[in-house]
Amino acid sequence: MELKEAVAVVTGANRGLGRHLAAQLLERGAKVYAAARSPESVDLPGVVPLRLDVTDVDSIRDASRIASDATLLVNNAGVSTGTSLVAGSPDAVRLEMEVNFFGPLAVTRAFAPVIERNGGGAVLNVLSVLSWLHPAALGAYAASKAAAWAQTNAVRGELASRGIAVTALHVGYMDTDMAAGVPADQKADPAEVAAQALSGIETGQPEVLADPLTRSVKQALAGPPQEA
Repeated sequence: MELKEAVAVVTGANRGLGRHLAAQLLERGAKVYAAARSPESVDLPGVVPLRLDVTDVDSIRDASRIASDATLLVNNAGVSTGTSLVAGSPDAVRLEMEVNFFGPLAVTRAFAPVIERNGGGAVLNVLSVLSWLHPAALGAYAASKAAAWAQTNAVRGELASRGIAVTALHVGYMDTDMAAGVPADQKADPAEVAAQALSGIETGQPEVLADPLTRSVKQALAGPPQEA
């Protein structure tokens, strides 16, 4: 997909990786709707702030009507509560599934007809190395990202005939607020991750593995199960 003159909707675009994706899309010549629950928190010059809460059906519907010229959807918004599956709060587990699985699905369902009407385009789903690596302490997040990976693969097959390509971005810890407690030498540069993701969209890659950890974990999937 050619990103020059594309029209992109980026969820969670007010900070972190989403902000980098929005900024680099602008640099590549795209029009960008920077979506966030609080659009007043979007401070990136040149974008169109857009109110969108991925857990609110009315908000999603309204956003798809406003961004009626969209040709690219970036499902970036997400949450990590650090919740385990057995001992953790059931409400926190549900929240992670609502934001990380049901949210991107709802947004994709709303924008797929828009993108199709505009001649086709692409969807990028921001996933994680924890789609495949499932530490007990982060069970809720890992489960939601594993489910989102399955969703991405199924949706890719469903949307192909409608002229919409679907790319999955997998990455480990990044230097963003979500990984603030992780030592700096273990974090990927979100600007570099964003660049890899956008190049993946342009070349039609089904998956972008953005760092060495992610590539090694994906490669190890063919081996026996490992202890968490």
